[in-house]
Amino acid sequence: MNNASIYAIIMAGGVGTRLWPRSREASPKQLLHIMGEGTMIQNTVARLQPLIPPEQMMIVTNASQIDGFREQIPAIPEENLIAEPFGRNTAPCIGLAATTLLQRDPNAVMVVLPADHWIENVREFQNRIRLACEIAEEKRGLVTLGITPTRPETGYGYIQWSERKTGVEEYFDKSVRVVRTFAEKPDLPTAHRFLQSGDFLWNSGMFIWRADVILENFQQHLPDLHEQICTISDAQGQTNYSAVLEKTYKQMTPISIDYGVMEKAKNVYVLECEFGWSDVGSWDETFRLSRKDSEGNALMGDVVTINTNDCFIRSDGRMIAAIGMENVIIIDTPDALLVCKGGESQQVQKVVDYLRRKKISNLL
Repeated sequence: MNNASIYAIIMAGGVGTRLWPRSREASPKQLLHIMGEGTMIQNTVARLQPLIPPEQMMIVTNASQIDGFREQIPAIPEENLIAEPFGRNTAPCIGLAATTLLQRDPNAVMVVLPADHWIENVREFQNRIRLACEIAEEKRGLVTLGITPTRPETGYGYIQWSERKTGVEEYFDKSVRVVRTFAEKPDLPTAHRFLQSGDFLWNSGMFIWRADVILENFQQHLPDLHEQICTISDAQGQTNYSAVLEKTYKQMTPISIDYGVMEKAKNVYVLECEFGWSDVGSWDETFRLSRKDSEGNALMGDVVTINTNDCFIRSDGRMIAAIGMENVIIIDTPDALLVCKGGESQQVQKVVDYLRRKKISNLL
């Protein structure tokens, strides 16, 4: 298909609370150096560029983060930085991007993806994106990327595929499947069953479709949200746009694209992918992906260890000395210290919830 009609929509409004205390509202995960040479957003843009030039990338984020993206990726035009007045989950974000994009290109194909994922085999990732764009154009379908699971993971949602070949006959040998159902994050016994069944994939949160097709599905499955998106679209280019955007967003019900559209729509396809993927959603996952020394430790910053094994220790300033530690995560920042048993870092979210309840805003 014509690459001139392929656009990247990078969802970048989150805070990454499970990576506290490094990830904060003012300096969120996607603007930090977590994995790789650059920041998360810089790495995301870099692996897309052979397919999609910066002028065809759009970033949807909140207003407080716009300056950070402007500074880190100046090649993306100012008008391609879209600020949501409030976070309302992925469906409103995608709807806003789709209606903005359609005003530029009625044939636009959207590659929708988060700003903060890690991908090992970039070439294979690009190949799967090309194939997904081809299917989205030819089949007018909703396409998602599913990751072949390597362990019974409880931190990811899952996609179950069907053996039915109808609609994807010519792509079946390229691991393209009809979606049977979506599943929420499972408990451990359920995750084991998913892994053993062989027909479940991790839900990567990456989607490919024509902009007009996803809005047609909004109209069918999320009519109230579709009407609100149309109200915003009608105001684009007008002097009252900002006021209309804020007023309309306040009225929106937060809803994910998975629950609002993908679980209900027909013509939904999944591409099975094996390019090494992670959402880098916790310190445990960051540790798993990090290079380790002979004692199984991943150490960053000024860190000294004695009789210490299988630990992830990161200092952003002062020296940390760890003695006799095992399977521990230590993240030190100038104003907060996290000490966590390995395997428990999903609980970091509860610390952030506590800070919000106590209104300790300087640590958020």
